[in-house]
Amino acid sequence: MRNLLINLLCFNIILLLFANVSAASRDSLKVITTFTILADMAQNVAGDLAIVESITKPGAEIHDYQPTPKDISKVKDADLILWNGFNLEIWFEKFFVNFKNIPSAILTKNVVPIPIKYGDYKGKPNPHAWMNIENAAIYIDNIEKALSKIDKKNEKIYKLNAKNYKQEIIKNISPIKDKILSIPTNKRWLVTCEGAFSYLAEYYDMKELFIWPTNSGTMGTPKQVKNVIDVINNNQIEVIFCESTVSQKPALQIAKETNISYGGMLYVDSLSTKNGSVSTYLDLLKKTSLTIMEGLLFNE
Repeated sequence: MRNLLINLLCFNIILLLFANVSAASRDSLKVITTFTILADMAQNVAGDLAIVESITKPGAEIHDYQPTPKDISKVKDADLILWNGFNLEIWFEKFFVNFKNIPSAILTKNVVPIPIKYGDYKGKPNPHAWMNIENAAIYIDNIEKALSKIDKKNEKIYKLNAKNYKQEIIKNISPIKDKILSIPTNKRWLVTCEGAFSYLAEYYDMKELFIWPTNSGTMGTPKQVKNVIDVINNNQIEVIFCESTVSQKPALQIAKETNISYGGMLYVDSLSTKNGSVSTYLDLLKKTSLTIMEGLLFNE
């Protein structure tokens, strides 16, 4: 009987060890984010101390993303979950209830939201807060705090990485801001398909105009198109842009009907693959900002 109890005890210990083998065998933390931009931010703060994975894939439209069982399985042995908040990841919330035991952080904490102007989500926070680099600094600080909380021994490394990362972003984006601010105020219009660039327009002190407010609502209706055409004609606006994850046709139609320039594709929701043109958050911010700057300067 004594031997049987010992054997059962040993068996239970082995089961417990196997249940935690994936986490215990890792030298690095495993961090899961809801989309690729947050994953890149987190990797820059964590450095070599964590493996960071995104649930959504590069190039994905993240508003109404439909996660697969494989996507969700990534979360099971995570040490930390990072998500945006501001109602962006409604698709993830129903799955998140199963992972309440895993530490998590909402990265828009302490960000002042810009409300959506009209449509089904009128008055709710515009979720694309990372497009203003002052908000990005808040995201980075929130990532650093979340990592330091679960890995206190490496807190100094996370703080240093966060500081260097914020400085790198400022160094790359500030010269673009200076050039955009040199353009006359009446020419500084940011016209896009989706109202995803409110925070970027705020940072560059631009007036914003969009065809539809969010990609999860009604997109490109005749009424929406007409409203934009009227504003363009009344304000002598000279260029329109559109983001990468939606059809460019409404923007091209408006450009043709108003005889203005199509300034090109902007990036906001998702990074590209490693070989793509916007494989990092900083790449995305630079490419989008430069496209806007060049579009405005070309038509100045």
